Amino acid sequence: MAAKVMQRPGPRPLYAQVRQLLRQRIEEGSWTPGAMLPSEFALADELGVSQGTVRKALDALAEEGLVVRRQGRGTFVAEHTPAEVLFRFFKLYSASGERVLPESRDTLVRAAKATRREAEELALSAGDEVWRIKRTRLAGGRPFVRETITLPKRRLPGLDAQDTLPNTLYDLFQREYGLTIARAEERIDAVAASVRDARHLDIAPGTPLLRIDRLAYALDDQPIEWRVSLCHLKGMHYLATLR
Repeated sequence: MAAKVMQRPGPRPLYAQVRQLLRQRIEEGSWTPGAMLPSEFALADELGVSQGTVRKALDALAEEGLVVRRQGRGTFVAEHTPAEVLFRFFKLYSASGERVLPESRDTLVRAAKATRREAEELALSAGDEVWRIKRTRLAGGRPFVRETITLPKRRLPGLDAQDTLPNTLYDLFQREYGLTIARAEERIDAVAASVRDARHLDIAPGTPLLRIDRLAYALDDQPIEWRVSLCHLKGMHYLATLR
């Protein structure tokens, strides 16, 4: 029996109701990463709405980065490939405007009780366990980012059993744990390098750094990652596109 969308009067337009229903199906795993969605015609028929309404809903999901529209082929659930992750979430560029492709070193993974700040950022309870990842990122062999990443341990069990952590973590989250990062919020500040961070970045203590605080959310709108990146942007810049 067709799953018709309820067309009730209310503040949410019909396309937003369709968008939410399709988003929920992706979240529940009805369509896995990389899978092709039914055609606009098939979805419109199933949901009892017009193709235009389905098209608008899919366009909204594409803007969120949850689906990919491929001309002449169809609509696919977005995959967190390393290239896609860098394109969506890494906003550092060289002076010539080329996207910086970082590498990682000195990666350390430890389990610990969440601090008060970590619990607040990740919506955890007091005493919950987290993974803490520390690593240095390089571009052209030069260290330029020192990262501290905090993750809820209960949603990423066995993370420390990985032989090596990939350069981009979000594809690991999706592939191994079924967690798709739907969105992220970043706060930016300027700080001075501490003695410890300066040592990792091969710079003098007190050197100005760009601090990027990122909260990344899964499809269920729960925070999955709190990442603090201390960036020495010599010859680089941060670029965000606003639409």
